[in-house]
Amino acid sequence: MRFTKTGALTATVALCGLLAGAAQAETWRAWAIHPEDYPNVVAMQQFADEVTEKTEGRIEPTVYANGVLGAQPDAIEQVRAGAIAVGNFNMGPMGEIVPATNVLSLPFIFRDVDHMHAAMDGEIGQRFSDALSEEGLVALSWMDSGSRSFYNTKHPIETPADMDGLKFRVMNNDLYVQMVDKLGGNATPMAYGEVYQSLKTGVIDGAENNYPSFESSNHYEVAKYYSITNHLIIPECICVSTKVWDGVSDEDKAIVTEAAVKAADLQRELWAERSDASKQKVIDSGVAVNEVEDGQAFQDAMEPVYADFIAANPDLESLIRDIQSVQ
Repeated sequence: MRFTKTGALTATVALCGLLAGAAQAETWRAWAIHPEDYPNVVAMQQFADEVTEKTEGRIEPTVYANGVLGAQPDAIEQVRAGAIAVGNFNMGPMGEIVPATNVLSLPFIFRDVDHMHAAMDGEIGQRFSDALSEEGLVALSWMDSGSRSFYNTKHPIETPADMDGLKFRVMNNDLYVQMVDKLGGNATPMAYGEVYQSLKTGVIDGAENNYPSFESSNHYEVAKYYSITNHLIIPECICVSTKVWDGVSDEDKAIVTEAAVKAADLQRELWAERSDASKQKVIDSGVAVNEVEDGQAFQDAMEPVYADFIAANPDLESLIRDIQSVQ
């Protein structure tokens, strides 16, 4: 093929333009801990696809599922440093970095999942995002992680007295230890991967979690009593690194934020479907599921937990009250 001087110049200019455009494209590593078919990861993939499309490739997130980029504490630090651009994080482990987020781990801080949505989608959620941004994270939207209830190998739990003497696995957080202790049980912090065998051998009598985790971990095979207390409802975020965010144009910030909100909406929808399916599976397997009728008795038992928390964190008392007042 023959080129004229003018044609060659035009081709060179076009090539330079393409190279410049390619140089402007920014690849974002996106962290997720769950498998690819999990509601959170499906939603994160939608987020990545929409951002890539709407920014015309200026930002191209790639989702890494199954925690392949590290455990959550490590991933949080990598996002703060800008090594990972964005992640889907649970607020439970965030308290060591952002003390205000410990409020979200208080038992019964939310009346139900709808109350959590109303709080986190409004001014309360913005306050948490502001607190996170001071530590290198910007919360773009809020996802579900379900409501957690107690399950055990012995009998249904109807009142706090039914927990007397039972050993319950909890996550490694003093608030969760206090929660079980005040209800009369014996709290045993333990790695999640050890729970099934510990239930099977009697090292522990029970644990607490949401329906999808209870089912997917096969804990329902050995713990045949699931009592709905809804004592913990801990939100999750799609959080982007401030080091990355500060370099994003206002136009692309709007695109990314909108995509994150839509991803959270999808995750909530998929989570509700997954929870219903998991509940039905455990019931069909012969697990006895009961809803605690006197939830107030469990909440009343938490008064010393709140009192101790407020005494240690007096500046967070108003935040607790504001969350509780959200309608």
